[in-house]
Amino acid sequence: MTTELDREKRLRKKAMSLPLRPGVYLMKDKSGTIIYVGKAKALKNRVSSYFGSHTNHTTKVIRMVEHVQDFDYIVTDSEFEALVLECSLIKQHSPKYNILLKDDKGYHYVKITKGDWPRIDAAMQLVDDGSEYIGPYTGSFAVRQTVDEVKKIFRLPQCTKSFPVTHRQRPCLNFHISQCSAPCAGKISQTDYKRSVEQAVEFLKGGSAETVKRMQAEMEQAAENLDFEKAAVLRDRINAITKFGEKQKVVSADVAEQDVFALAQSQDKACLAVLRFFAGRLCDTEHFIIDAPEDDAVARYELIMGYYSMRERIPPRILIDSLPQDAELIAQWLSEKLGKKVSFVIPQRGGQLKLLEMCRSNASEKLALSLGRKGKDTAALDELARLLGLASPPEYIESYDISHTAGTDNVAGMIVFKNGQPYKQAYKRFKIKGFEGQDDCASMAEVLERRFTHYFEENAKPEGEKRDEGFAKLPDLILLDGAEMQVNAVRAVFLRMGVDVPLYGMVKDSSHRTRAITGEGGEISINSKRSAFTLVSRIQEEVHRFAIEYHRKRRSAGISTTLTQIEGVGQKRAAALLKHFKSVNAIKEAGFDELCGVKGVDKRSAQAVFDYFHPDKG
Repeated sequence: MTTELDREKRLRKKAMSLPLRPGVYLMKDKSGTIIYVGKAKALKNRVSSYFGSHTNHTTKVIRMVEHVQDFDYIVTDSEFEALVLECSLIKQHSPKYNILLKDDKGYHYVKITKGDWPRIDAAMQLVDDGSEYIGPYTGSFAVRQTVDEVKKIFRLPQCTKSFPVTHRQRPCLNFHISQCSAPCAGKISQTDYKRSVEQAVEFLKGGSAETVKRMQAEMEQAAENLDFEKAAVLRDRINAITKFGEKQKVVSADVAEQDVFALAQSQDKACLAVLRFFAGRLCDTEHFIIDAPEDDAVARYELIMGYYSMRERIPPRILIDSLPQDAELIAQWLSEKLGKKVSFVIPQRGGQLKLLEMCRSNASEKLALSLGRKGKDTAALDELARLLGLASPPEYIESYDISHTAGTDNVAGMIVFKNGQPYKQAYKRFKIKGFEGQDDCASMAEVLERRFTHYFEENAKPEGEKRDEGFAKLPDLILLDGAEMQVNAVRAVFLRMGVDVPLYGMVKDSSHRTRAITGEGGEISINSKRSAFTLVSRIQEEVHRFAIEYHRKRRSAGISTTLTQIEGVGQKRAAALLKHFKSVNAIKEAGFDELCGVKGVDKRSAQAVFDYFHPDKG
């Protein structure tokens, strides 16, 4: 019986016999099905790397290799030829372990019927009915929006009535607001109606500039002929087209034609969002939900190759949030398909950066919707991960703060944010036990050491035994309410205990507001990162609130204990005195008559309190 070790040895031996030339390899499972297609600059090196140590392999690669029973390969003359072949084979075989984009976007058309009273409508498919079709377009929203606007501009019917009508009818509201010429009421001749439809089709095919130019000439000619009614109609249409163009420029780019790509991630899923610009205007949007990638550069490579394998139109410029693996090869492939140079651009400032941020925001919103979360929380976690250089968004964040009064009643609070929201069932409180006096660094080190001691204890429990949720889970990120000194003190604890969790401090400004995050590389400003700044500020405010609330509770309990030591003063009278005087010092300074004035405190108790604090006057 062949063992797992025998299988890998056999495959590695076969891989070591491959040439050191570019090519494509096809991994197959026991049924002979192709489960992964990859390209290589040197086939021998790349394929043999799968069947040795798995130390540097991602989880996905390890799972794939476990199912490989055989592989084929195709030698090419160059790595570029390998890329083109790889793309073709992935499209042909849809391998399980390649990132595949599901193209469920239908095509849409603008339909113009024939006859004496033609109509313009949006259509989802071509039908052999004698009508003229303009398209296809991939965005249904854009098609419907354009058709609706064109009907309003050229005053074409938006109803479902057939023309000509057998008898004239009262015109509807659209006629009275100048959005329909009311052929149902005989308000326009057949000749003028057909001319309006021709102008609308011309506008749809040629764009606004050419249409406006021709209509301007017609308007001037009508005015010369003293046909002022026709000139006025043309003037209104030109104004409407101009307004429509301004409306479309609400989302526009200073580059005529480009696509914008951004990737938003959670720990389980990711979303690729695409904004497509043509003639400087947003013409289409798409998004794809995939399993969270383990290697961002490789994922972007597969996503972009997959996307342009499905789409005919390729722009000369692609805005992207991070370069894909083999970016130069992909650009070469796209350039050959387009017939001119295609380039990747990572914008750093200005309008182009805003477009990228809008695309990333769309990706976060779509991802959050698929996960049943809030888009702003997903966007904030994604932005924080990029800011700190984390492999994936920190969905489980712990934060710590110390609270005391001049070194007395030292306590700490631990809060948890899960998926960007407070997760109060995992909050913990700590009383500092290791020393007396004020030392925030030592306090923070003690608290984190106790926290991870609990972590190891909880995870050492026998399977099936209940575990403390707040301690048993390893966080994705720890934020300390403190600067570099606290971070360094805790990092020393982590090194000693073998804990590997991203660790940063939250730095406040002179007004005690969040200013930056500090780590090993120094301070990281977050003021310009709106989503991350808001999230970190919320965390810092919440951990401070939680820690100081616990400190006040313990301090109040200690004060209450002092008062209850007085004969005749129980918990109720102690509480009444504190409520009235606000502090023990104020009670100590109060005279006998003032003490008697407290509701619930009789003369005997008042005398006992006065004598307790003034033994020399007894």
